[in-house]
Amino acid sequence: MSNPEPKIHHSPLGDYEARRAVHPKRIDGPFRRFKWLIMLVTLAIYYGTPWIRWDRGPYAPDQAVLVDVANRRFFMFDIEIWPHEFYFVAGLLIMAGVGLFLVTSAVGRAWCGYSCPQTVWTDLFQHVDRFFDGDRNARMRLDAAPWTWGKVARRLSKWSIYLVIAFWTGGAWIMYFADAPTLVRDFWAGEAAMVAYVAVAVLTATTFVLGGFMREQVCIYMCPWPRIQSALMDEHSLQVTYKDWRGEQRGSVKKAEKNPEAYGDCIDCNLCVAVCPTGWDIRKGPDISCITCGLCIDACDRTMESVGRPRGLIDYITLDDAKAEAAGAAPQPAYRALLRPRTIAYFLVWAALGAGLLFLLGTRTHTDITAAPDRNPAFTVMRDGSVRNNYTVKLRNMENRPRDMRVSLSGIEGAKMWTDTMNAERAARELEFAVPADATQSLRIYVVSPAGTASQDFAFNLLALDEQGESDTAETRFETPNGGS
Repeated sequence: MSNPEPKIHHSPLGDYEARRAVHPKRIDGPFRRFKWLIMLVTLAIYYGTPWIRWDRGPYAPDQAVLVDVANRRFFMFDIEIWPHEFYFVAGLLIMAGVGLFLVTSAVGRAWCGYSCPQTVWTDLFQHVDRFFDGDRNARMRLDAAPWTWGKVARRLSKWSIYLVIAFWTGGAWIMYFADAPTLVRDFWAGEAAMVAYVAVAVLTATTFVLGGFMREQVCIYMCPWPRIQSALMDEHSLQVTYKDWRGEQRGSVKKAEKNPEAYGDCIDCNLCVAVCPTGWDIRKGPDISCITCGLCIDACDRTMESVGRPRGLIDYITLDDAKAEAAGAAPQPAYRALLRPRTIAYFLVWAALGAGLLFLLGTRTHTDITAAPDRNPAFTVMRDGSVRNNYTVKLRNMENRPRDMRVSLSGIEGAKMWTDTMNAERAARELEFAVPADATQSLRIYVVSPAGTASQDFAFNLLALDEQGESDTAETRFETPNGGS
């Protein structure tokens, strides 16, 4: 029996070796069907989301998901994020990171194998290859064939589809930053902003090159995530593993029939290598080239079933369970690897972040006020001895409708205020303003206090005059020549 400890091998290409084209063979099985599902769902979400309409009333855009850079807003269905609420975006990014840690510690490189954009688009381009050039053997023959007009026609036809997919990928991306129907009309009419054309050109080129030609090289050489994953996985993480204690010594069915004690279950058909999208031979052991997509499991299970041998020669298994199985223990169900302290801790952190964001989202107000005093001069002494301070006050209405708001003073006995659009004779301790929908209104407010007033802290109070009655307070300071606390 061979050593159950997996052997670590280098990636299939040397550091300076020219790329060998990888032509994955078509395979069917549970993991291949799961990849189909993930690919269709993710592509549908990416291409279709900008076209979803969402009614927010007459004062807000009706695109369900929109990054409105011009107005500094982020819309996602009923949620609207303002610039000062960027902590929501930061929280979502942290949740995504912790989620990746959770997935990696539990099931290895499942993100790379199923959901990574490079994987999804590479998979899509490989299906285009099969449509034009046939399956693995036909594509290999075509690659080796001399250039004829027929080969040129096939290549140009295939690359044209690559280009269409890449173009729509870039086009879909810019639709997240402007109203999709309007942007499409302006784009084809030549009236869109130059940045839209540049963005589409760059994303078209990168998608065409990375998905159509570089493919597995991105995963093996360019992407930093596989290197990070090695620090997140341990002997309890599920990963695609060839059970060499069961498969070795390799040999054909005929050889095994003649001398069954000398050969293992692997018949050395190489189907596991033929279906791999990166061209890795999983029988060499874990490697950065393996993206844990499970297609080799589908291929091997089909082969084992065809020769009447038990499935699972290649399987999702932890290193600890692999050692136990090699020593004669019964196989353990894969779900057991998901429930352990490390994954539970990651999940609790992830859930706590999500609960915190939901709490903040549910308790936030849609009314805000800020006040910034003038620094030079800090105060002005009027002819009657009273003292005036000047402030820039901003009223923020985060509702998708206009709202009347009242600003009042708290503190500074006898103080009054007015704005630069009204007469000082109308100064009062309370003023009302109509704030437009989904906007910030900037006001120039003058506060005057009686002679002899000492420097002191006070506050502008904001109250929304609607059924919600939301309020906010901005504390600031009133300066006088008399000093104070």
